[in-house]
Amino acid sequence: MRERGLILALDVEPGVARKTIHALKDHIEIFKIGNRLFTAFGPQVVKWVHDAGRKVFLDLKFHDIPVTVAEACRNAARMKVWGLTIHTSGGFAMMREAQAAAADESRKLGVRKPLIFGVTVLTSLSKSDLKEAGVNASPQAQVKRLALLAQKAGLDALVASGQEIEMLRATVGQKMVLGIPGIRPADANKKDDQKRVMTPEKAMKLGANYVIVGRPILEAKNKAETIHQIMRAIK
Repeated sequence: MRERGLILALDVEPGVARKTIHALKDHIEIFKIGNRLFTAFGPQVVKWVHDAGRKVFLDLKFHDIPVTVAEACRNAARMKVWGLTIHTSGGFAMMREAQAAAADESRKLGVRKPLIFGVTVLTSLSKSDLKEAGVNASPQAQVKRLALLAQKAGLDALVASGQEIEMLRATVGQKMVLGIPGIRPADANKKDDQKRVMTPEKAMKLGANYVIVGRPILEAKNKAETIHQIMRAIK
């Protein structure tokens, strides 16, 4: 059976995040820490998750010159995070050096290397958004191009919308881990700022490894029950 599961996105204020980790640690194995939370409290939030006995998906989407991203990944490895994200649009050299630095630092520390997820095209972007940025390709074509580059650079995993799962499996095979944001349960009545969304059931059926969910859980009246519903759907 392939690696699979649910990642809870903690895109909230620090006080809310700490309470949420404590309240849901028995229901969630992996918590995603993004820019909003990390810029407010820094590595302390990683410690909150580790103190709860859970894993950290550090979603800071590094994108810079190769040496800068490599050293950032080295620092992330020192924090013993489960996974981290970099932008595939940073190019082949950046991705290759990020992977090498994380692997080297993990060997030195004797710890598991974090999975490095290459972010392809954000789920908030449409074809017209890409065109405005000078990319004259559909989201799917751009995801495919970036995914092949990430695979060549040796990345472990990819982040893309559910609409690209089938194409990605046909393109990069079964080995690369796929983390899918923009997940909305079938009964959700809003997409928020996401434009390319999918239900957790369909994402897993098409070949996702992890579904990344935030607001549908965080805004639910009964968060634990919502989590259990999603977990039942993806098994």
